Amino acid sequence: MFGTDGVRGLANETLTVELSVQLAQAAAPVLGADAFAAGRRPVAVVARDPRISGQFISAAVLAGLASSGVDVWDAGVLPTPAAAFLVGDLGADFGVMISASHNPAPDNGIKFLARGGQKLTDEQEDEIIQHLEVEHPLRPTGADVGRVRVFSDAEDRYVVHLLQTLPHRLDGLTVVLDCAHGAASGCSPDAFRDAGASVVVIGAEPDGLNINEGCGSTHLERLQEAVRAHGADLGIAHDGDADRCLAVDENGDVVDGDQIMGIMALALKDRGELRDDTLVVTVMSNLGLKLAMQREGVRLMETQVGDRYVLAGMKLGDYSLGGEQSGHVIFADHATTGDGVLTGLQLAARVAQTGTPLSGLAGVMERLPQVLVNVRGVDKSRAGEDAQVQAAVLLAEQRLGETGRVLLRPSGTEPVVRVMVEAPDEETARREAESLAEVVQRELRLHD
Repeated sequence: MFGTDGVRGLANETLTVELSVQLAQAAAPVLGADAFAAGRRPVAVVARDPRISGQFISAAVLAGLASSGVDVWDAGVLPTPAAAFLVGDLGADFGVMISASHNPAPDNGIKFLARGGQKLTDEQEDEIIQHLEVEHPLRPTGADVGRVRVFSDAEDRYVVHLLQTLPHRLDGLTVVLDCAHGAASGCSPDAFRDAGASVVVIGAEPDGLNINEGCGSTHLERLQEAVRAHGADLGIAHDGDADRCLAVDENGDVVDGDQIMGIMALALKDRGELRDDTLVVTVMSNLGLKLAMQREGVRLMETQVGDRYVLAGMKLGDYSLGGEQSGHVIFADHATTGDGVLTGLQLAARVAQTGTPLSGLAGVMERLPQVLVNVRGVDKSRAGEDAQVQAAVLLAEQRLGETGRVLLRPSGTEPVVRVMVEAPDEETARREAESLAEVVQRELRLHD
């Protein structure tokens, strides 16, 4: 039921009102266990992105929690990292974020956050699933039912927190923000303006249906055009729940998550804040990042894909910076999860502080051509065990030798198998990726 980032599905078909209530009621005794044991009602923060289905799903979650004896702060529309921050800032027992991140508007999801705004462990997720199967959930009565209160200054508290993290103001910079018609449409422009930047905003008119539609971190074309048209110093793109950030330099060229992590690793290293001179990344990060960090005296620690695994790796060594190529960047001294607004502010601050254009900062690494093919209509559960697929992977690796690499994995958030190939040139990478994708499509095809 739980993927790499909560429970996700088509709203009102797989993610229903009934399931939303049941998940909330199952999570309450697990994540509120310490409070119940101490004889008090647990406190939770609930937030959502602006997709239209979030209204009825949040109502269901609020009802499920309050009916289980949980006091709830309803924070309304907020980024995922804002919800995580508020859980810790309020000393709440847990939080719930209703979002499907970069997915289209018909999808939605429920993410639970443990005390401190932390991602759930596998054990906590398993325990919630076990409670989901209980026929008679906890049902207090009278004064023991939970209260629901509106959290009126949630966004302001988050913006104040973001501004307190900045090592340098953004005065003199012109920044274009693409908010993906998502959860950051209000707070991201406010934060950048308060930090001193001149701000041009696109993709900040959410209507409940246009989230991520042709904009944001999955569609950078409009941001590139806007940066060029306004002569901006840089552009920042969020996804629907603003837990990720990609950038565009002053020339309109894309700066991906690997480049952002490379830039920020050196920024923290210069300030003595990159603990153990280590950057935590996933296996999807470009080989060019690894080579660049070796040259700069920064060690890379690799994890499997998913920001929860990056976080686990960071906690293991008490590291201060980690993230994913997709733009989830985690500053452990300031956040418990990927934070697209925080990342954008920190990146802009580095440009302002050094006086170096973003294109120059991004030149710290040279990206090897990398082609990613998403194979749909297949049984992703068999991706790691099918003999023909594994043989095809081995052959591709042999052809590439030490000049590239192959990564094949089932997506944790979508019904697809991802085929990624790096090679010395684009043509070779694409040829190998498409050849391998054909094998995956043929061997793992779902039959009616």
